[in-house]
Amino acid sequence: MVTSAEIKNYRLADLPKISLHDHLDGGIRTSTLLELAGLEGVRLPDDPLTGREISAESDLKRWLSGKCDSGSLVEYLEAFDLTTAVMQSEAGLYRIAKEYVEDLFVDGAIVGEVRWAPEQHVRGGLSLDAAVEAVQHGIDESVRAARLGGKTLYVGQIVTAMRHLDRSVEIAHLALRHRDNGVVGFDIAGPEVGFPPRRFREAFDLLAREMFPVTTHAGEADGVESISSALIDGRALRLGHGVRIAEDIGNLGAEDSTSAELGLIARWVLERGIPLEICPSSNLQTGAIDTWGNSMEDHPFNALYRLGYAVTVNTDNRLMSATTLSKELELLVDAFGYGIEDLLAFQLNAAQGAFLRWDQTEDVIDQLLEAYTPS
Repeated sequence: MVTSAEIKNYRLADLPKISLHDHLDGGIRTSTLLELAGLEGVRLPDDPLTGREISAESDLKRWLSGKCDSGSLVEYLEAFDLTTAVMQSEAGLYRIAKEYVEDLFVDGAIVGEVRWAPEQHVRGGLSLDAAVEAVQHGIDESVRAARLGGKTLYVGQIVTAMRHLDRSVEIAHLALRHRDNGVVGFDIAGPEVGFPPRRFREAFDLLAREMFPVTTHAGEADGVESISSALIDGRALRLGHGVRIAEDIGNLGAEDSTSAELGLIARWVLERGIPLEICPSSNLQTGAIDTWGNSMEDHPFNALYRLGYAVTVNTDNRLMSATTLSKELELLVDAFGYGIEDLLAFQLNAAQGAFLRWDQTEDVIDQLLEAYTPS
């Protein structure tokens, strides 16, 4: 067994990993954000220290950090006003998607599901379909380059409807139109409180009839009722974040699930093996785990894992959280002393929950077992 101390001998970026919860508009390189803002005439925010418009990458990183480390989901989401502003053209979407996949590849990802909301990217005159096609063009370019280099990389789009914009049925139809051209799933995102999944039942019914996979943001800014609606109304196969399922567990410190005092929803999620798309750093930044504390050691990730939940490790927004999949794993290793077998378990959970074809899933699992099994 490789212990947490010995894991330091591994270069985590070299281990194959799976990214299930990663937003396109939260994964832009700061250098690209600055450049596109200049090209597209997007005004950058004022630097709080100087009162002048930000012009340097270091200052932009500091501004983003201030917004995203506030402990407020509302302030955290303000950073996206800036990133979406430079994602209103085919060229911008293509470039950002291409670089997004390149960065995943460098971090060792072999599966990436990139989620984004096309309805937020049509202010420059793009149609919804043209926006999806531009992103797919960028994805295909990077995937092709990886495969020419002898690497296998599976990347799909998760098309997201924004809860507060009430276009979920239209976006569901959009996802279905592109299901054979890179779109692998559907999601709803945006303000969770006041916008439960049941409000979008018509879209979810349509997707269920068409046998199209759904993952739903739930259990981040709202609690167990939101998760319940995601499962019942949304027929969600995965839970986006889902971390507040811990609120339905009476004894989170229990050694096993038989003595954990599971509520009905917590029991359903556990027994059905529904993957939790947990994003550790983001959960700290947005206050999603405030019930349990404000440090990584307080995160209920370890308790959920110990009780048998299908936990997966994700970045949410690489730019806003200044993170990577490798960094998130390292943070968990430092907080909870995980060994290589634990990291493999997280990746196998993700492989089995990913929206892949069965043969792709088998290929990915084979790669994981080979890489994570010490010789």
